[in-house]
Amino acid sequence: MNIKLVKLSYEYKQHLIDMMDEWLAVEQDFSPYMIRRNDYHNFDYYLENLEIKEATADRVPDSTFFCLDLDRNIFVGAINIRHTLNQSLLNTGGHIGDGVRPSERRKGYATNMIKLGLEECRKLGIEKVLITCDKSNIGSAKSIINNGGVLENEVIEDGVVEQRYWITLVK
Repeated sequence: MNIKLVKLSYEYKQHLIDMMDEWLAVEQDFSPYMIRRNDYHNFDYYLENLEIKEATADRVPDSTFFCLDLDRNIFVGAINIRHTLNQSLLNTGGHIGDGVRPSERRKGYATNMIKLGLEECRKLGIEKVLITCDKSNIGSAKSIINNGGVLENEVIEDGVVEQRYWITLVK
């Protein structure tokens, strides 16, 4: 698998459009939330507002990366890294939100994206990373566990059972 995480730029505008068009044709509510919170058709605004640069009452600074398959030159998914945790993210959400576009699922991308995302967490000085997923999302749980995730507990959020996994980063 020949992938890397990239920051969005004009170079990748069509990559984004292709991925988001496919994704939104299949589902509206997917992770990571940050890539769908603004209209990607207004690319300048989307690019400028993709990341939270300063903390607010309900948001923490974050970094968003897109997973580029270098062999096929397409975006296969995205990952959002929250630099710190507020109470809401500590409960559900965690440091990392990731998602793989529908046509590329069950190919190992999520496991490898999380691995690359953990490297970005290391760069930010995060030593213990929280990742959560719906209990029903077995593929996501496997991707987290494959990266060293240890289940701490389960919580119920809006009637959905969320699993909370911690990954300790080795220096």
